[in-house]
Formats: sequence, structure tokens, C-alpha cells
Amino acid sequence: MTGVTARRRGRPRRAESADTRDRILTAAREEFSERGYEKTSVRGIAKAAGVDPALVHHYFGTKEQVFEASIEVAFAPALNAPEAVADGPPDQVGERLARFIFGVWENPTTRKPLLAIVRSAVNNDTAAAVFRRLVASQLLRRIAAQLDLPDAELRAELAAAQLVGCAMLRYVIKVEPLASADLEQIIARVAPVVQGHLTGP
Repeated sequence: MTGVTARRRGRPRRAESADTRDRILTAAREEFSERGYEKTSVRGIAKAAGVDPALVHHYFGTKEQVFEASIEVAFAPALNAPEAVADGPPDQVGERLARFIFGVWENPTTRKPLLAIVRSAVNNDTAAAVFRRLVASQLLRRIAAQLDLPDAELRAELAAAQLVGCAMLRYVIKVEPLASADLEQIIARVAPVVQGHLTGP
């Protein structure tokens, strides 16, 4: 037809791009949450989002890249942890960080995608590598940057290991009595250990 340029199959108009991208991310988070990394496919994500699989590849690339983009959004609340470290007296940093991290896990809205991330990372090497890269680059290095100490990165990793380990046992594996223990009691016991990792000798 003269004067009309045909749209390429699977490519949205510019005005539709942001909405389409958001729908794909939302569908990806749901698929990874429900099925895990292994059983989720680009085709399945596309079907859930109501788009052609070519669009998923267009916006994000491989399944690994879709996973990384989807967990970065889901992981976003935890990325405020470095500010929790910096905002307050140095001798209370352990409690602030512990309270912040457990607060993210206690919130049902943020807990569900975090559970999907952790389960995928535990069961799949590719998902684990993506999760590790995200945690290292966007969380631990930023926390380490707040510490004026020569071994800051190791300290940040040890503090994170303490908190992630407790979160795994409480929210993922649900080991008792930790799973049903009062949160304030947990924070009171864990915070001094985290404090020691971050600022101790």
C-alpha cells in the first residue's frame, strides 16, 4: 500500500514500548516465581504477557537476561540497605542493617519475589550466577563503600552471609523455632554479630 510503512512483526510502536516492556517483566516475575528458573521459558513468558516471543528477545535478550532484569526490579527494595548502613551512629549499624533486611523479608509484597529469586538461585547455576552478580555489584560493594576499613568488602560479605543465612532458615526452609520466633528477639541476637562483622576489630 502506497505511503504506508508496514510494522515489523513483533515490534510495537514507540508509544507502546514502555507498557509492553513492563508487561513482559511482570509476566517474567510471575513465571519465575511459580515455575522456577529451570521450568520457565521465553515462550512461556511471552504467552503470559500476551506478546510474540520475539519481543521478549528484543527487549531483554536471553532467558538469563530476562531473569536478571526481573529480579533486579524485585530486589530493588533491598538495594536501599547501604543507605540504612550510612544513616545513623556507627555503633548501631548492625541493628539498622538487620532491621532493614528482615523488614524486606517480613513484607509479603517483597517476600514473594525474593523467595522466587532465592529458590531459583539455589536450584540452578545460571540463576545463582545472576543473583551473585547482582548482590555483589549492587549491594555488597555499596555497603563496603560506606565502611572506612581496609577489609570492607569481606566485612560486608560476612554481614550479608549472617543475614541471608538467617533469612533462608526462617523464610525459605522454615526451620523451627527460628521460623516462628519473635522478630525483635531475632534482631536482638543477630544485630551484635552483624555489628561485629562491620565495625569490629
